Amino acid sequence: MTAQGPLVGMKVIELAHIMAGPVCGMMLADMGADVIKVEKPDGDDSRRFLPPDINGESAAYMMMNRGKRGISLNLKDPEAVDILHALLRDADVVIENYRMGTMEKLGLGYEKLRAENPRLIYCEISGFGRTGPYAHRGGFDLIAQGMSGLMSITGEGPGRPPVKPGAPISDITSGIVAAMGVNAAYSHALQTGQGQKVDTSLFEAAITQTYWQSAIAFATGHAPEPEGSAHPINAPYQAFHTADGWINIGAANQKNWLRLLEVIEADELREDPRFATNRDRRVNLAELVPLLEAHFETRTTEDWLTRMEAAGLPAGPVLSIPEMHADPQARAREMIVETDHPVAGPVQALGLPVKFSETPGGVQGAAPLLGQHSRTVLEDLDYSAERIDQLIRSGAVITPDAPSATARAS
Repeated sequence: MTAQGPLVGMKVIELAHIMAGPVCGMMLADMGADVIKVEKPDGDDSRRFLPPDINGESAAYMMMNRGKRGISLNLKDPEAVDILHALLRDADVVIENYRMGTMEKLGLGYEKLRAENPRLIYCEISGFGRTGPYAHRGGFDLIAQGMSGLMSITGEGPGRPPVKPGAPISDITSGIVAAMGVNAAYSHALQTGQGQKVDTSLFEAAITQTYWQSAIAFATGHAPEPEGSAHPINAPYQAFHTADGWINIGAANQKNWLRLLEVIEADELREDPRFATNRDRRVNLAELVPLLEAHFETRTTEDWLTRMEAAGLPAGPVLSIPEMHADPQARAREMIVETDHPVAGPVQALGLPVKFSETPGGVQGAAPLLGQHSRTVLEDLDYSAERIDQLIRSGAVITPDAPSATARAS
């Protein structure tokens, strides 16, 4: 790996598994940080999220962990814990998403690590945060989505069963929020030499997705309800059925509303008092949608997109995931990239969603095999070759060529 990006020089120890913590580490790695992922002897649980796989390697694991170096330690062995202490002694950041108290049991709690390394940024990602009445609870994306209110506003309409958004929003958002917090704390540490704890959760991350609906509830005292693809404040701003599929229309202000009527040739709606203003259109949305859809169903999605673009009206297709992967804008923005994995071979991944003019980041390499960089990480800590071999033989350290990690764990 050849590091590049604004965070070159940042050393991150990732003690995290599955998704939220690994998203944080992945974001930092894409921006140039040296992220060392520490895994248990049988690896991150996402290594067993099969199918799908590529040549036996978990596609989910490879997506979340590209660009990182990997070391595997049996933390039941005191010598492995000593190695972890050594890694943390000169680290800039540690990321962990264990249950409360786990790090303290390992002798790796915040207060102890801060005494050894005052500039360390200690990033915790949990289900509900490390304070408050739910701090002791474990957390999953589904639970956080339900408790945040997200599932009450997602779905086809009022009275229908609650729906979870297709993407694990709280997992992904908490990882992104944590990376934001780490970078803010890193800026402070560079100026003062003082590290700190960064604490976020799936619950809080999911809550941040309710800004519009929370604004409505604060203002009205009423609970917003699901509205399919419609917007809770603006109209029309949703998906409409066409002759061969679906199209999203963003006619969210008066200028675009009038422009839309011109494009679809719906002059009869221009003087209709039910739709005169955005407030009117929102109140009468149930009557408006079928009238607009009758027009949209006369042409194909592609035909409408051509007409909308010519008129300068915000519109777009509803793409499948593979269609998004092939989209020329996604390709031009390097959101679809390829890595070379030692077992899986060429593997596609999603790119870094923020671009830097002077310090460009990007995917630094493929996800590691279990323990792929155990030797080189220990060499960086000045362990001798003989000592490394001894640690591998004892089972404190796992490498790809060592005996079965599962056998070691048992």
